[in-house]
Amino acid sequence: MKPIWVVDDDQSIRFVLEKALAREQFPVRAFSSPRDVLKALDDDAPQVLVSDIRMPGGSGIELLHAVKQRHPDLPVIIMTAFSDLDSAVSAFQGGAFEYLPKPFDVTAAVELIRRAVQESLRDETGDAAPVATPEMLGQAPAMQDVFRAIGRLSQSNVTVLITGESGTGKELVARALHRHSPRGDAGSRGPFVAINTAAIPKDLLESELFGHERGAFTGAQATRRGRFEQADGGTLFLDEIGDMPFDLQTRLLRVLSDGQFYRVGGHQPLKSNVRVIAATHQNLEERVRHGAFREDLFHRLNVIRLRLPPLRERREDIPMLTRTFLAKSARELGVDAKRITDEALARLATFEFPGNVRQLENLCHWLTVMAPAQVVELKDLPPEILEGSALAPPAPAPAPAGMASVAAAEPASLPGGEAAAALPAAAAEPVAAWLGELRRDARRRLEAHEPEVWEHLSQQFEAGLIQTALELTRGRRIEAAQRLGIGRNTITRKIQELGLPD
Repeated sequence: MKPIWVVDDDQSIRFVLEKALAREQFPVRAFSSPRDVLKALDDDAPQVLVSDIRMPGGSGIELLHAVKQRHPDLPVIIMTAFSDLDSAVSAFQGGAFEYLPKPFDVTAAVELIRRAVQESLRDETGDAAPVATPEMLGQAPAMQDVFRAIGRLSQSNVTVLITGESGTGKELVARALHRHSPRGDAGSRGPFVAINTAAIPKDLLESELFGHERGAFTGAQATRRGRFEQADGGTLFLDEIGDMPFDLQTRLLRVLSDGQFYRVGGHQPLKSNVRVIAATHQNLEERVRHGAFREDLFHRLNVIRLRLPPLRERREDIPMLTRTFLAKSARELGVDAKRITDEALARLATFEFPGNVRQLENLCHWLTVMAPAQVVELKDLPPEILEGSALAPPAPAPAPAGMASVAAAEPASLPGGEAAAALPAAAAEPVAAWLGELRRDARRRLEAHEPEVWEHLSQQFEAGLIQTALELTRGRRIEAAQRLGIGRNTITRKIQELGLPD
């Protein structure tokens, strides 16, 4: 292994690092100025360079740029007693491996240098050549079923209904269905047009779908083609179809039945040769039973149904997806792709990922930007992963009549970490009461089809826990966090997110 170079005009810093690294069996070479380092680079190169940021005869940032021009893959750690934003930004923009503010803990500094050495040695072994990212990935049986279905539908223009939780990749499946269908073939490529029916106000959705004539309403200064016309000869993807207003469902049914429609304010029937693929995260059968969705439209859309599994049902795909998303984020940002340890992957595989594949992809983008080293370790994962719930136990089966309070009193754990079964009867009764009230409130909101029920009730629950803990500790956040079993940063972040009084 090549030596580690330490450059600092402070002789005491050089001495401390030399001794600490020598105890760990690392060869070391020390320099007092950037000029000496640049001269030495003419004949040799280090395994890792550790440099101060402000020295006579040149700055560490200037040295960083000069070293990176000669050795782009060399890990450089920048030290400074001046912990200001400009220095940190300049260091990372210049490609620094890490930014180490003084005074530093010697043990932590040696551990950081060790990580840099490991990264340098990995780079020397070389990585496999990058391969093109497939449009969809999945080794889990449920995903293989989806792939087989896409293959079987490749020569068909039949209507497809895609169901699955938010973030499972419903639009990716819709695009794959289009791309591998006769409408998406290179010889007769038609357009793929997507519209999220839940994201457009009801008053505008009709015009978005069917277009409008000039003067049809205030502001309609010109004739406009709708999505059905834009998708002629191709595929129209109607995302979140379960949220479509009831009166518009009637118009959509008519188009699906005979292929004809009218622009808003128009009198001339129009035809469009469109394949419709719809998607929803809702239970459409339940919506039909409650009169919120037309039964005839449901049957018209539900010709072929594809269910996308949530990520928690395909945990074996998490390592492959993580590596793929890290590589994708690196390409988008123009940086080297980061690797991730088996320990960190194992922790990701136990996380519930309520946001599914989309949440995992966003996490990988965060790691590409924020993880301090080229190898992502367990401690580099964000707090919500490290402090979040691991594998959740299955939900209890509905209790028989008269047993609701007993079933409600048997969650896996309570906020204080004690098992409900271990509670005395007197303590279990209030637990059952509030859980029963929570269920009743959730049922009421779900039956009313209120939006974001999970988010709303989760925020109420978290706010209640935090406010109770702060009352008991008289506003002392650190003690409140300890009693709740969460981190200090977590309780501070939650107070800000929930808008709780300081």
